[in-house]
Amino acid sequence: MERIPSFSVNHNRLFPGLYVSRKDFKDGVAVTTFDLRLTSPNREPVMSTGCMHTIEHIGATFLRNSASSGDVIYFGPMGCRTGFYLVMFCDLVSADILPLVRDTFSFISVFDGEIPGAKPEECGNYSDQDLPVAKKYAAEYLRELEFGRFEYP
Repeated sequence: MERIPSFSVNHNRLFPGLYVSRKDFKDGVAVTTFDLRLTSPNREPVMSTGCMHTIEHIGATFLRNSASSGDVIYFGPMGCRTGFYLVMFCDLVSADILPLVRDTFSFISVFDGEIPGAKPEECGNYSDQDLPVAKKYAAEYLRELEFGRFEYP
């Protein structure tokens, strides 16, 4: 099998940031996949599943209710538990969505209340949530975005 592009990125040199992971084009439609890297791979502990699950629920809900909701295709966790993918329509660069990502993680960092979609009838693993840790990671990611890491090393 061919090696996929995301496995060609040297993860040992990767730091938290907002990167374009890939761009796909079909029938005149562009789709951009962003790598929202919250931790340094292979150097920091990975996020817990509860933390990631909470960020996913709150982040996806925020994005689907934002002014950009029509452009959002998917927001969800990376299997390696070091970040998230945000997939959007359009040929975009990181600077195009930086305000949206900041707004999303600002919202998560101060979220209080019932986690959206965290009831048994709404989620297949509704009880695996960790709001305090999710808020901590969201606040840390906001600080990391100020370093302006927008291109893979």
